[in-house]
Amino acid sequence: MDIVFTLTIYALGMVLAAVGSRLSARCTVWCCALCGLPMWVVGGMVAPVCLALPQLVFAFLAAGSELTALAVGVALAGAVTDVGLVLALCLLRRSVVVERGEYCRKCLLLLAAALVVVLTVREGRLSYTGIGLLMLLFAVFVLESIACQHRFLFEPTLDMMTVGDRPVRRDQVEGYTAHTMAFPVMSIGNSLKNLFGVVAGLTVLCTGAEMLLYSAATMASLTGTIQALWAATLISFGFCLPLLAEVLHHPFGSVWKRFSERCRTYPPQSLPMQMLNSAIVSLTLALPLSSLMYRRRLPLGAQFRMYDLPVTLALGAVLLLPPLLTKRLYRRQGAACLGFYLLYLAGVLLAPLAGA
Repeated sequence: MDIVFTLTIYALGMVLAAVGSRLSARCTVWCCALCGLPMWVVGGMVAPVCLALPQLVFAFLAAGSELTALAVGVALAGAVTDVGLVLALCLLRRSVVVERGEYCRKCLLLLAAALVVVLTVREGRLSYTGIGLLMLLFAVFVLESIACQHRFLFEPTLDMMTVGDRPVRRDQVEGYTAHTMAFPVMSIGNSLKNLFGVVAGLTVLCTGAEMLLYSAATMASLTGTIQALWAATLISFGFCLPLLAEVLHHPFGSVWKRFSERCRTYPPQSLPMQMLNSAIVSLTLALPLSSLMYRRRLPLGAQFRMYDLPVTLALGAVLLLPPLLTKRLYRRQGAACLGFYLLYLAGVLLAPLAGA
């Protein structure tokens, strides 16, 4: 009975987190535009952070409750799930078109962030030097994202690439903010409505994150397992379900499809790049936020050092090398990433490590 109740709380928390994050993201983007920020700044800075908002809020709350295994787990496992599951399925199922320079630089940032964590762990804890370097990488990521959006809008030629040998025209790909910024008339009423949407969305998101935090900690206690296992499975998979719905053409029904499209902050075909962005934000912002809330050096158990970080490095290498060498994307990259993700899940579930 306790497990059924906990899973019910988990399901409700997952729905609240998905709804709250989408609502707050859409209203935040509108408010940023209302304040006069250019669309290429909004698309490069605000949209990527809003996409990773559930992981950021969950990690922040978990670290505040001193559940550091869940805080670190949702950041690292979130990056693995974004790339190994959602991005892999995008490469396998969708017609992916990306700008080669931006794609390669984002893959390098992902590898650099994972490598920083690997090299700055001392005695099972992430050093303050590592936190500082991650924050620096986040600043570089924001500047790079803004510059990429600016180049897309104002440069006549870009090096586009797609899966396979099909030629790509520039008009086949859209910036992150294309068809997503159809704002209503800027008035006091609309401004207050969207400000209320930001507050209401964040409130719903925090409520859902608290419920997910409770369910993960309770499941670990009831089953006698480590908390990192639930961060890598229930929590990370729950956060990526709305994105999987987009990849699989909304199998959850028309109600969620209409809501997600109304709250969209990026065009559908930019989803692969958004997955890379979300993974980078999970590493470079969620971990520093957790350290700030925890007020001490973050512990990184053997589970994270042996599973999450090596798999993140492997995924980054699989995604980066073919575009660097052949200037193309391949569906077999998606298959390889999905294979690494399944191996990661098998290791987490069948051979969990102590000290996480």
